[in-house]
Amino acid sequence: MYEILILVLIGLDQLTKWLVRANLSSAGSISVIGGFFNLTYIENRGAAFGLLQNMKVFFVLVALIVAIVGLVYIHKSKSRDRSRTGKDFRIARINRLAVSTIIAGAIGNLIDRLWLGYVVDFFDFRFIWSYVFNFADILVVVGTIVFCISMFMLGEDVD
Repeated sequence: MYEILILVLIGLDQLTKWLVRANLSSAGSISVIGGFFNLTYIENRGAAFGLLQNMKVFFVLVALIVAIVGLVYIHKSKSRDRSRTGKDFRIARINRLAVSTIIAGAIGNLIDRLWLGYVVDFFDFRFIWSYVFNFADILVVVGTIVFCISMFMLGEDVD
């Protein structure tokens, strides 16, 4: 089930990026909510906020490690479900879903780096700075937040 979710999320990420490349790369930027939210085509060769530019090998290794460790976590966690009940079982499922989104986001951006040599970013929020990101980035951030909340606030130990 989690592997299918990962594949679907990767597919959605790649579809959004393909649509942006096909329809927005020549336009540059389109205002959606006047001056606050735009769709802006960016070729990001770094990480968040353009940090660590042109470190492709580093990002490929990190994405592969995240995917492998995440898949191992999911499968080890699933194998322990027989001994879990109630709240513990639900928390373990939430954690696996969160890790699945992190894996999907990491692989979505990995595909861009390997295929294009850069990551396509397009959601552009402008308030103090301009924050430009993509669907894969959302998956990684939301998955990480949910996983951390589950671990620290609900008391689930990392398997």
